[in-house]
Amino acid sequence: MKKLSSVILALGILPSLWAQQHEEAPVDTTWKKVYRETPPRINNLVHTKLDAKFDFSKSYLNGKAWITLAPHFYATDSLTLDAKGMDIHKVAIVKGASSQPLKYKYDGWQLNIDLDRSYKGGEQYTVYIEYTAKPDEVKVQGSAAITDAKGLYFINPRGEEKDKPTQIWTQGETEATSVWCPTIDKPHQKTTNEILMTVPAKYATLSNGKLAAQKTNADGTRTDHWKMELPHAPYLFFMGVGEYSIIKDTYKGKEVNYYVEKEYAPVAKKIFGNTPEMMAYFSRILGVEYPWVKYSQIVGRDYVSGAMENTTATLHQESAQQDARELVDGNSWESTIAHELFHQWFGDLVTCESWSNLTLNESFANYSETLWDEYKYGKDAGDAQNYNDMQGYIQSQSEKKDLVRFYYNDKEAMFDAVSYNKGGRILHMLRSYVGDSAFFKALNVYLTANKFKSAEAHQLRLAFEEVTGKDLNWFWNQWYFGAGHPKLTIDYAYDDNAKKVQVVVQQTQAGNKVFTLPVAIDIYNGAEKVRHNVWIDDKVDTFTFSYNTRPDLVNVDGRKTLLAEKKDNKTLENFIHQYKYAGQYLDRREAVDYASRNQDNPKALELMLLALKDKYHGLRSFAIGKLDLKNETVKKQAEPILAEMAQKDAKATVRASALAALSQFNNNTYKSLFTKFVNDSSYTVAGNSLDALFKLDSAAAVAEAKRLAKYPAKGKLVETMTTILVKSGDEKSFDIIARSFGDMPISQAKFNLLQPFCEFLGVVKDTKKVKEGVDMVIEFRDALAAYGLTPYVNNLLKGVVMKKNAANVSATDKTPIKEQIDYINSKIEGDKKGF
Repeated sequence: MKKLSSVILALGILPSLWAQQHEEAPVDTTWKKVYRETPPRINNLVHTKLDAKFDFSKSYLNGKAWITLAPHFYATDSLTLDAKGMDIHKVAIVKGASSQPLKYKYDGWQLNIDLDRSYKGGEQYTVYIEYTAKPDEVKVQGSAAITDAKGLYFINPRGEEKDKPTQIWTQGETEATSVWCPTIDKPHQKTTNEILMTVPAKYATLSNGKLAAQKTNADGTRTDHWKMELPHAPYLFFMGVGEYSIIKDTYKGKEVNYYVEKEYAPVAKKIFGNTPEMMAYFSRILGVEYPWVKYSQIVGRDYVSGAMENTTATLHQESAQQDARELVDGNSWESTIAHELFHQWFGDLVTCESWSNLTLNESFANYSETLWDEYKYGKDAGDAQNYNDMQGYIQSQSEKKDLVRFYYNDKEAMFDAVSYNKGGRILHMLRSYVGDSAFFKALNVYLTANKFKSAEAHQLRLAFEEVTGKDLNWFWNQWYFGAGHPKLTIDYAYDDNAKKVQVVVQQTQAGNKVFTLPVAIDIYNGAEKVRHNVWIDDKVDTFTFSYNTRPDLVNVDGRKTLLAEKKDNKTLENFIHQYKYAGQYLDRREAVDYASRNQDNPKALELMLLALKDKYHGLRSFAIGKLDLKNETVKKQAEPILAEMAQKDAKATVRASALAALSQFNNNTYKSLFTKFVNDSSYTVAGNSLDALFKLDSAAAVAEAKRLAKYPAKGKLVETMTTILVKSGDEKSFDIIARSFGDMPISQAKFNLLQPFCEFLGVVKDTKKVKEGVDMVIEFRDALAAYGLTPYVNNLLKGVVMKKNAANVSATDKTPIKEQIDYINSKIEGDKKGF
């Protein structure tokens, strides 16, 4: 699952607020006494057959399930299945063509069945269950990754919501498949499965494996029969239903399909079209061919957990669907596509034995984003992805959490920046330590030895030890079974008389833990580099190196692979040399960051201006954002470069950054430029241009915003357009503003609009419109309640109430305003319990 990356880390919604909300919440420490053991295996799933019929009017699934099992080792005469919130109609043992009823007890959560006799270890038997699943009536709390856990989702099932399609999709992780299919809902179970879905004939379906048969029924429905002939975990079972365009692709003769809403059919291959190349690349580096019979990807409305790696059938949230103009800036969903595909090996082929070992799934999927960017777009792109993910972990303030955790409050708590981001960075360090050949060979050994099984972190260690011949317990104990990360202060002492330099590395992290770190220290004279491989393993380590000529640079962590926070006390001259000669993405980024804090220094400014022409677009944008344009010298020297970048840079996102910077000059010379680029094909360029125009000529910008509102828009353009219309205070623009806000998927742009939209509602007089707008805000609040958004949104709504109260003082007719206030207060008080 691509968790947080879709809503908090990658899209950036409220990372600090999210952390603050969770940090300030009362901490329940009683759970720390409970060891989360791997659930015992009494019976093993062998095969699951499900016949599913959907009642759209009630959002029910009427199911018939044939579940084949076998005792794991010891004989047993009983079976316990997870079956949450169902009506159980019949339970029987299958005997050839007939069946006989079985006695059972059901508590609404688990189904305890007395078998007809005792079955010995490995002896197969099949139980038959008729039931009704009622997912909307099940109260199963989710997490920040999975905002609830009802497993089966009916989207607009009765067609009551205008402009929203009717869909069905499932979300099994962590243990929610058992809301719609009785099973042993644990990650270490593996089973083949087949699913028959009866749906209105106009709908397409998707499930695991291949479509084996389709049958048209006399009542206008169709039954699709999907078969999954290789075993996988129950949480990876999937059903998808809806009106989709199915765009066909292929990889080595295997089906590769993209299920998108019809309007996105023309750009589906621009969104998902790198999938076959990803499959080839991942297969090659792992030495394990893509293991399944097909690979499909489907987009689901109202799915807010990013994406989910159901075996052969990945589900994406609607943010994946980008139009042609969004794609001008680049495919924002590409890393997620890589992430979920890599799961088909790590998570689906080999599955974490328990949620304590979740990082065996998620760290690899997270790291695949770095691997793909590095392969497809160059090492700078991969290093940038790696750095951003490291910052996601560091900013999460999760230093006290072990990577593999046997003590946690709830299994959902495992889906965090430690299991994902930190785990990915640990893999990056491991790759650096053992080398590429050994790293990928070890992954091959791990996947081959454990395919179609579950694994724990020790099995990954054993694979690396088998390949490298090294004892790696120290690495696993430190990183997999420990917490935190090093914080390093690095100092340098040069003695030109003795021709020696001392490098002093101090570990400053809290507590007594001292990390063992294999590190490269590179010493530069001009472009010439000498590398020294050393070990940091004390609270304070001192390394002494001789020289003939005083080095221009001593570069600690020369590979730039450490997961650490560093205070590196180099000089400006050192950093300038680092930018020019060390050359890696992080070398250059660190240098730009240092120079940005010293822009009064001409040499630092020279470096900043040089970075505006960096070979990597991400660093060009970073340098633009770091310019101190309140400094007249910086402003004067940067202006001609920015003006040229705004018009000629090859990357749309860099042009957009340059336009945003030019907006700070308050120079009417650029009005024609901003006006021109309001119509750019890039939404980001157009949005930043409109914002810049507003700063120069608000009336012209409002007119442009109203004109642009007549046409479809997304991203930065719709965000800026809506914000400008809100600031204009023109209530006549309500319909445009509300439509723009309401049509946005869960995204950073929608979050950015929350505050101005609520401010706008404070001045809207029409009660019907106020209620409509408040309902949109509440819908967004409730969709992200698990991310800690509820208090923030409620405070915004309280601000609307304050404005209404102030307006009520002088109002002639107080009734409408009171009705609005009462309505808003009722929505605040009615927020979801438990968040």
